[in-house]
Amino acid sequence: MNQPAFFKQCSTCKTSLPFGGKYYKCSVSTCNKKATALYFCSVPCWDAHVPDARHRDAWAEEEVAPSREEYELLAAANPVSDSATRRVVSQRSTAQADDASEAPDAASEQDVLVVMSKIKGYIKTRAELRTSDGVADPLSAHLRHICRKAIQSAAANDRSTVLARDIEAAISGTTASE
Repeated sequence: MNQPAFFKQCSTCKTSLPFGGKYYKCSVSTCNKKATALYFCSVPCWDAHVPDARHRDAWAEEEVAPSREEYELLAAANPVSDSATRRVVSQRSTAQADDASEAPDAASEQDVLVVMSKIKGYIKTRAELRTSDGVADPLSAHLRHICRKAIQSAAANDRSTVLARDIEAAISGTTASE
């Protein structure tokens, strides 16, 4: 197993943050989620991310990195690497996309298929309600289901293009006819 030489890198300047050393994190919870966790070597580096993050009220919180031993114990307890949990939009080749019978790759089954800012804006406008980040996964799963049915409908009609009528048929639970 390859042992890291440092705890993390500064999210702004990419300076190595040593084990057991001082670092800063953002007080805003969205900056501290597992998939987007931000680490800063100094307050100026933290301050540099604030304009892009558009925080209304935030501050830098001083933290102490775990020792190498503590880090390795945590890594052993949680064998999934940080990169394995991040969602990465991947492009499949045309040959792969045309073959509807091919088993989907793991990455495409984890991709978020909706623009969450648009979903949140729509719900806020329609009902003055907020929307949890957890909404993305079930919506994406539902869209994947509809797409799989539409692909089957297009294939049943010997077409290489999914049409609007295939999507409509998938939603209604039928197959589009020519």
